[in-house]
This record gives sequence, C-alpha cells and structure tokens, in this order.
Amino acid sequence: MLRAYRYRMYPTKNQEEMVNKHFGACRYVYNWGLEYKIRTYKETGKSISHFALNKEITLLKQNEVWLKEINNQSLQGTTLNLNNAFTKFYREKKGFPHFKSKKNRVQSFNVPQNYKVDFNNNKIYLPKIGWVKTKLHRQFKGKKQTATISLTNTGKYYISILIDDKKSFLRK
Repeated sequence: MLRAYRYRMYPTKNQEEMVNKHFGACRYVYNWGLEYKIRTYKETGKSISHFALNKEITLLKQNEVWLKEINNQSLQGTTLNLNNAFTKFYREKKGFPHFKSKKNRVQSFNVPQNYKVDFNNNKIYLPKIGWVKTKLHRQFKGKKQTATISLTNTGKYYISILIDDKKSFLRK
C-alpha cells in the first residue's frame, strides 16, 4: 500500500535558492509544455505525448542555459504532470489545464529518484541541491517512490515521500 510521509525541511540560504530555482524551472517547463501542446494541436490536429515533450526539453535546455542547473528528472516529471492534467480533462471532464503562476500560494516539484534519506543525521539528499537538514520524526520501511518538495504560503519547506510498504489494504 502506498503511504506518504511528510517532513519539515530546513535548507540553507544556498539550498533555498536552488529549491526556488527548481520551483521556477518546473513552472516554466509546465507552462512551456502546455503552450507547446496547444500550438501543436491547433497546427496538426494531433496531441503530443509527454515522451515527445521530454525530447523537446533537451532542445529547450540548449536555448535556456539556466535550465541545466535543474534536476532533469524533475523537469520530466513536470511533463508527466501536464499529461495527467490532460488525461483528467478528457476522461473525467475536469477543467482544461491552466498555466501555473508564480503567485500561487503553494509551490512544488517532484524528485522521482536518486534522493537519499539519512535518519541518523536527520538529512535528505536531493540531486543538484545536496544534503538538506530535515526533521525526520518518523522512520519508514518500504520502497521509496517519488519525493515532492513544497513551499507553503508561510515560507516553510516540506518534503513528502511516497513509500510502497508492500502491504495490501485488503484483509483476508
């Protein structure tokens, strides 16, 4: 069964700057991908997959050099989130995906893999950011899935780690 564990993070000023760059870059790629999908559909009448968008990110990084500082998997996760938003729009008749704003109260980005948790030293390693001091008040067991770093409107940083504990929620 999937479970999420949420912890408070205490990044240094440099780490805070890198986390904020990740927020901005993921928002930028999401908005770029949404605009690209809309334009492609108007021109060809066909939708573009998130795999094709991921290939385009490589070309985008050549033009936007500052994107090279950002974890590539986080950027690719953004295109997956955009694809999921379109899936909800078509299947569940939810609202059409909208552009993300810097003024949104909660900012976040995903780290799908290559992060490490050190319960002994109360730190979490994030690619391109480093070891971040974290209040690890509960330990977990199971396979780590995606980690989501978020900033609340009060200026506090959190990380939510999704864990698959291999337990079924159906009881016999």
